Amino acid sequence: MPRCTIVSFRFGPTDGVSVVARNWANALAGLGFGVDFLAGAVEPGWDDDRPLTLVEGLSVGASGPPKADRLVEVLRGTDLVVVENLCSLPLNPSAARVLAGVLRGRPAVLHHHDLPWQRTRFAHVTDLPPDDPAWRHVTVNDLTRRDLAERGIAATTIRNGFDPDPPLGDHQATRDRLGLGADDRLVVHPVRAIPRKAVGRAVTLAESLDATYWLSGPAEDGYGPDLARELAAARCPVIHASHANRSDLYAAADVVAFPSSWEGFGNPPVEAALARRPVAVGDYPVADELRALGFAWFDASDPEPLRDWLASPADQRETLLAHNREVAVEELSTRRMAEGLESLLAEAGWLP
Repeated sequence: MPRCTIVSFRFGPTDGVSVVARNWANALAGLGFGVDFLAGAVEPGWDDDRPLTLVEGLSVGASGPPKADRLVEVLRGTDLVVVENLCSLPLNPSAARVLAGVLRGRPAVLHHHDLPWQRTRFAHVTDLPPDDPAWRHVTVNDLTRRDLAERGIAATTIRNGFDPDPPLGDHQATRDRLGLGADDRLVVHPVRAIPRKAVGRAVTLAESLDATYWLSGPAEDGYGPDLARELAAARCPVIHASHANRSDLYAAADVVAFPSSWEGFGNPPVEAALARRPVAVGDYPVADELRALGFAWFDASDPEPLRDWLASPADQRETLLAHNREVAVEELSTRRMAEGLESLLAEAGWLP
C-alpha cells in the first residue's frame, strides 16, 4: 500500500488546520493510501489512531530548526507528502526552509490555509510559499488561489469538507457542566483567543443578546493580557473553558459567534450550519466567498436581526436552519472534498 505522510506544526483536537488534516487523512485512506502524521507537537485530546511521529524543530516557537537528515529518515518510504500550512505561514520559517529542501523533486501537496501577505505582521515575508515543479499547491479558497496565480504559482482550490451528519452533542449535560439554566441564553465562540478572532466583538454580541459568553479556546500569540482585560470588562456572564468535543459546543449553544477579521476559511460557521445553530459572522473576505454558496448568516456587527430571529416562531427559525444545513451538505461535504483531492492526484499521476 502506498504511504502518505501529513506534516504540520502541530496536531490537536480543535485546531482548524488539524480538523481539516484529519478529514484529508480519511479521504486519502479512502483512495488507497496508508496515512501517518508528522509534526513538532501534539496537543492533549488528539485521538487519531494512525501513526504520528514528532520531530524536534517543526513546532511553532521551536528553539532551532529540524535536522534535515531526521526528516529524510522519517519520510523514507513515503510516496506522497501533504504539508499543512507549515510551508505557508512563517510561524517557523527555518522549519519551512528545511522541509522544502527535503521535499525538492518528490511528490508533495502544499496545502495552504493562510499565506504571509494575508496577515499584516507577516506582509514583509516574500520567500513563502516555496515552489518546485514536482509539487502541487492546494488552497482552501479562491481568493488565495488567485493571489498565488498573481505570484506565478498555479494552485487548485479544494474547499474544506465536513461530515454531513456529525455526531450529536449532549445539550443538557454540557449546559449542566457550565451551570446554565433552561432559560439562560448561550453564545459560543469556538476559537483560540488571538487578535483576529475579535473576542471583544463576540462579547459585545453576547451582551446585546442578554447571553452568557463562552470562549472555548486558549489565548495564544501573547494575547493573554489583552484577553483578560476584555473578559474582565464584559457586561455579561463569561465562561472561558476548553472543551475538546466540538459537537457538545454546538449542542449547548443558542448562538455561535464568529466575528473574525480574517480567516483562511473559517470552519465554525459551516459546523454551526450542520448542527442547526444560527451563527453571527464577521466581514472577513473569504466569508463573502462562502456566503456566495448560499449561506444565510447573521452579521456579527448588527445584533438586532439576530435578536428578532431568536424571538420569532419556531417554524420560521427552522426554515433558516434547514436552509443553511442544506447548503453545507451540498457544497461542503467530505464527499465533494474527496472528489477534488482524487481529481488532483489523478492529474498528477499519484493515485494508488
